[in-house]
Amino acid sequence: MALSPLAMPATPVDASALSGSSASFDLSVFGLFASADMVGKVVMVGLLLVSVFTWALIFDKATKITRLRSRARFFEERFWAATSLEVLYDKIRRPADPMQAVFVAAVREWRAASDKGQLSTPHGRVSVQGRIDRILQVTIGREMAALETWMTFLASVSSVAPFIGLFGTVWGIMRSFIGIAQAQNTSLAVVAPGIAEALLATAVGLVTAIPATAAYNKFSTEIGRYAARLENFANDLIATLSRTMEER
Repeated sequence: MALSPLAMPATPVDASALSGSSASFDLSVFGLFASADMVGKVVMVGLLLVSVFTWALIFDKATKITRLRSRARFFEERFWAATSLEVLYDKIRRPADPMQAVFVAAVREWRAASDKGQLSTPHGRVSVQGRIDRILQVTIGREMAALETWMTFLASVSSVAPFIGLFGTVWGIMRSFIGIAQAQNTSLAVVAPGIAEALLATAVGLVTAIPATAAYNKFSTEIGRYAARLENFANDLIATLSRTMEER
């Protein structure tokens, strides 16, 4: 007995419609971003903006550290080749880097004490050396604080960005599960787009955090080495000034 059109099973029709809807879903990165809700878009856009700023900061900090190393090497050569600290001091109109700032601060105090006649007695020389040492420590601390600017930002991005991305993922998965419950369909073709959209936020968070973490570790090491170099230079400078005081 032939079946009437009204009596035919509806399963093939539903499967065909479902297949067509999943096939038309854009699974590219831009498509997943476009299909995200407002919360997901805000999370991903915010992370991308932070990532752009992080990369700009990385390039700026890397350039600055490289330039400081080159200038430190050049000034150390000038320092050891100079016949007189006062002649070298007079050639520096304005300190261009932390090492020059350390040198200028020490020699300025030394010349001021010399003009006041405070280097004529052993007690006066000891007092001047103590002042110079304190001035050097303050100058080094100030210069290193300026060099460490934005390092806290890199550390915060490296630790916080993955959790912000995870928040976007959790929000997207929750939204997908709500949609699945409303559609009453657990087919992979229905579940996959929502899950992929949610995981995109985590991917963006990792893309933001990984460069920040690597840059923070690298710059922390380089800044520590530069600080040790300044300390060594300050010790050499104090020793040189001490010999000059004794000769006078």
